Amino acid sequence: MIRGAILSIALALSAPGSADAQRTHLLVVTGLSGEAQYGKTFAGTARTLVDSARARWGVADSSIIVLGDTVVAALPLSGPSTRANIAAAFTTLSRRVSTGDVLLVFLNGHGAGEGPASRVGLPGPDATAADFAGWLAAFANQTVVFVNAASGSGDFAPVLAAPRRVVVTATRTAIERNESIFAPHFVDALTGTEADADKDGSVSVQEAFALATKEVTRVYESDNRLLTEHALLTDSTLARAVRFGPPARAGGAAVAQLATRRQGLYADVAALRARKAAMEPAAYERELETLLVDIAEASRAIRAAAGGTAR
Repeated sequence: MIRGAILSIALALSAPGSADAQRTHLLVVTGLSGEAQYGKTFAGTARTLVDSARARWGVADSSIIVLGDTVVAALPLSGPSTRANIAAAFTTLSRRVSTGDVLLVFLNGHGAGEGPASRVGLPGPDATAADFAGWLAAFANQTVVFVNAASGSGDFAPVLAAPRRVVVTATRTAIERNESIFAPHFVDALTGTEADADKDGSVSVQEAFALATKEVTRVYESDNRLLTEHALLTDSTLARAVRFGPPARAGGAAVAQLATRRQGLYADVAALRARKAAMEPAAYERELETLLVDIAEASRAIRAAAGGTAR
């Protein structure tokens, strides 16, 4: 009962808007499109995300890398989406990030395979879920949002799940291999205003996910089709805290420092959950309560430092 009340308080206070956002870095990878209709959709989705990152979120060009085939080659900082180029992109970004920054990885295309061997079709050798897990190991001190919007992407989730990481997949399993429509709906939700339920000027990963899944269901129902894709999100608690929106206008370094602390606390909650089975229930409850109280206090301080109302 106490845990539930404190969790509600922590989540309510954890939405101070983009004022607490850390520096954001973006890697967009689109795989082989195959048919022209898919290429057009992939390109449009990538362009919406990149344009919003630059114009609305204030992400620097040096923090944006776009890899794809010729249909997205006109986008800034783009190159072929080969496995080697993806590996190089992660290396480049690992040298640019600071502790507490946010890395958003958006992967789109045609997926296949199972477990660690799950993959998205690329020109040349494909990159697998196991490959991405290895590349992401360099970002243990950052908050990572990894979105695989490809078909058959569900098996990426357990392979990539880790503290300080939110994994979103367009499908629940690798078996859902029909063409997915999740990608444009998720990007529209993340970069638009409709998903901003609390109207604070920013959109959380959880808010974008909720609206995108709702829209996907609506499209299938309007077309009288059986729903053949069920999107998945690995950490709803952290997903509520990670937000994208206009750069902070107030609070400066104080807000950034508090936000870094809060993101670390959310990571501590995830790590604690992973140890729950090996802990005494009472000890687990005590540690969880302490972390949630700390999250609530950090959120309150962020609001005050950013010029908002401390509730």
